[in-house]
Amino acid sequence: MATAQTRKISVLMFPWLAHGHLSPFLELSKKLANRNFHVYFCSTPVNLDSIKPKLSPEYHFSIQFVELHLPSSPELPSHYHTTNGLPPHLMKTLKKAFDMASSSFFNILKTLNPDLLIYDFLQPWAPALASSLNIPAVNFLCSSMAMSCFGLNLNKNKEIKFLFPEIYPRDYMEMKLFRVFESSSNQIKDGERAGRCIDQSFHVILAKTFRELEGKYIDYVSVKCNKKIVPVGPLVEDTIHEDDEKTMDHHHHHHDEVIKWLEKKERSTTVFVSFGSEYFLSKEEMEEIAHGLELSKVNFIWVVRFPKGEKINLEESLPEGYLERIQERGKIVEGWAPQRKILGHSSIGGFVSHCGWSSIMESMKLGVPIIAMPMNLDQPINSRIVEAAGVGIEVSRNQSGELEREEMAKTIRKVVVEREGVYVRRKAREMSDVLRKKGEEEIDGVVDELVQLCDMKTNYL
Repeated sequence: MATAQTRKISVLMFPWLAHGHLSPFLELSKKLANRNFHVYFCSTPVNLDSIKPKLSPEYHFSIQFVELHLPSSPELPSHYHTTNGLPPHLMKTLKKAFDMASSSFFNILKTLNPDLLIYDFLQPWAPALASSLNIPAVNFLCSSMAMSCFGLNLNKNKEIKFLFPEIYPRDYMEMKLFRVFESSSNQIKDGERAGRCIDQSFHVILAKTFRELEGKYIDYVSVKCNKKIVPVGPLVEDTIHEDDEKTMDHHHHHHDEVIKWLEKKERSTTVFVSFGSEYFLSKEEMEEIAHGLELSKVNFIWVVRFPKGEKINLEESLPEGYLERIQERGKIVEGWAPQRKILGHSSIGGFVSHCGWSSIMESMKLGVPIIAMPMNLDQPINSRIVEAAGVGIEVSRNQSGELEREEMAKTIRKVVVEREGVYVRRKAREMSDVLRKKGEEEIDGVVDELVQLCDMKTNYL
């Protein structure tokens, strides 16, 4: 059981500006708030506006939003102070602006003087500022531990290839992956930033993962960086409260429409297709995926997104006559869809996913097998973890790394319909059972660790 905590501990949560980071940081905040922590949640106004509606009234006292203002410039107005919908060429600019906000962040730390800072992977200045104020700081990693295995080994990845060949990316993905660590802003590479964030973490590192999926990678990273890795579990929101739905009423009508459409489909016959909130498909990718879904002959809901501020006509970006041909079998939703609600629906039999880590966690929690189509960032590795765990199959690409419609259709059918995919469907259900049985086990462990750190600091100073 978690140690009974006598006093309320205050913690400042400080995620990177991406939805795949805000969301787990917010979920962890809720879990801590339920266990006698007072949470300050710090991000840019545009990000806070997007998550405020997701916070039910019970948290209005225990989780307090704190605005971090980035310097605005003509090329980066405040509605771009997020990676969500950000035109890709502005990513470097956003990272630079984030760094420039470190002095504002220092003032926030001084003013709130929390017992603890929980920070993300791109801001090594945050733990440095905390430690100058004697505030213990803990790194919370929202990506897979397998990804950290690569990050800690950049110059000698032969070691990973030898130790864990099952997570080594496919040939055509290798370069894509290493580019992630190389991309830089303010003369610091992202790989180096992440390394500094790990180094400065006070005794432990929190990780959004669970042992049954990533046990050996957790142990490897722990030995490599000489810190205890504490898994926090998949951190998927359990249910949407009815009252939360009211707050999302601007999405509500097409929200209902999608669920009504799903109701008409047979059990496990439909795939949900989504490439995350930050990857935008090229014309060619869009074309192959559209044909792939058509050839697979299974029902599908496909969420399509375009960068903010670009006026793109959905019908024009699809093959000629596409919507007439797919008619009732497919539904294309532009912009946003209630992903968790859809994945939890009994008509869903597979998830065609870019393998963002949060999406994988959601799929596993709900027992939905994955048709993996990694695009960039850490996705090529996440997709390998999915295959290694037996809960999904990756769509093979051609020699030059391009998608092919026939391969896509074949993999969808294998995972959702055909006999040879039985093992994947079974494994996905088993993983979901494991997670359900564990419940809040990991979170209790996390609370224990954090309480100890705060006590340690008190005794230490």
